[in-house]
Amino acid sequence: MSLPRKPVTGMKDILPGEMEIRNYVRGKVREVYGRYGFTEIETPVVEHIENLCSNQGGENEKLIFKILKRGEKLDLENARDSSDLADSGLRYDLTLPLSRYYAAHINELQSPFKALQMGNVFRADRPQKGRFRQFMQCDIDILGDATNLAEIELILATTSLLAEIGFDSYTVRISDRRFLKAMAAYSGFAPEDYDRVFIILDKMDKIGLDGVREELKESGFEEAVVDKYLSLFDNGSGGSDRIAGLKEILGEELPEGTAESLSGIIDCVNASKRGSFKMVFDPTLVRGMSYYTGTIFEISMDEFGSSVAGGGRYDGMVERFMGNKVPACGFSIGFERIITILLDRGFTVPEENGKEAFLIDKKIKGERLSEIMKEAEERRRSGSTVLLSRMMKNKKFQKDNLNAAGYTEIKEFFE
Repeated sequence: MSLPRKPVTGMKDILPGEMEIRNYVRGKVREVYGRYGFTEIETPVVEHIENLCSNQGGENEKLIFKILKRGEKLDLENARDSSDLADSGLRYDLTLPLSRYYAAHINELQSPFKALQMGNVFRADRPQKGRFRQFMQCDIDILGDATNLAEIELILATTSLLAEIGFDSYTVRISDRRFLKAMAAYSGFAPEDYDRVFIILDKMDKIGLDGVREELKESGFEEAVVDKYLSLFDNGSGGSDRIAGLKEILGEELPEGTAESLSGIIDCVNASKRGSFKMVFDPTLVRGMSYYTGTIFEISMDEFGSSVAGGGRYDGMVERFMGNKVPACGFSIGFERIITILLDRGFTVPEENGKEAFLIDKKIKGERLSEIMKEAEERRRSGSTVLLSRMMKNKKFQKDNLNAAGYTEIKEFFE
């Protein structure tokens, strides 16, 4: 019986054409984010299980790939539950490992620290288009800056990257978790019910305002409270004017400076942005991660049908590792979703110096072969990509494959 050839469910093999695009995008990530002063770091894919299960990852904590203890530490007979069996797990995102990393190395890092991470993360999720169980994440984070300059820099850097790889028409949606809580408090919801309310609100883009109203009522909330709450979402997106209007309604329920900070981010990004993307305040934006404490943002594209980037401020996470509160804010692009869109578009990596193929007749040997090899090396040193291959019997098939792989110049060598 032969061994399985397909990868494990939720994982994927990456063919050379896609790998070329992935490497190109990764190169652009390093280039663009580097211009903004972000420094690339790396953290292990394996984390302590107590870190992963620390009630900071929301629903993702239900999707952890746990790693069994090894050797004498693994006691299957006396294990009561999974906590006795696993002492580590595969990371489900890059934010929690970054927080641990920062706490461990704070004395060796600049302040504020601008971090860039690219790496695979793992979630035991239901696979679908653009979503896998192993997938690449690409994050930028600023730790140590409590001002909204961090949000402005993160948004400008991320949108500049998207412009570099050919994206222009999309929407950056922004809000603040403090707005969410103030709106719930103003309407009459009890604090212990906020999370339930926000989970239902997060379905707004799928079930609409009426669907949210019905689900809130079915959850047992009073009709008057629900109606007062949903009246706040009339004309629920826009810019600084919409923020100011909502601030006036909420009054003291909204913490001081929240509206001004959000308006400042929108105005500054609009004044400095690259491209024609829209920047809107959207009070229905929730973001599922429980660790967000302030500003939250997402990027949505019509051609994908869901968000392709997201992030926000998480000022309380690093404190869990070191006891001191550290302001932190991050933005993550959906790397796999971006690659999926580029593949659907038929994107090809631009070649600066071209790709050449040398097809060498099988009879060529010795000194003649050395001359050809020397020519190829000279071309490579000048910056060209040169592939050497012996001629196949079906030379047309061989050339067609080379053309499909981007080799625009094919040179044949005979004895």
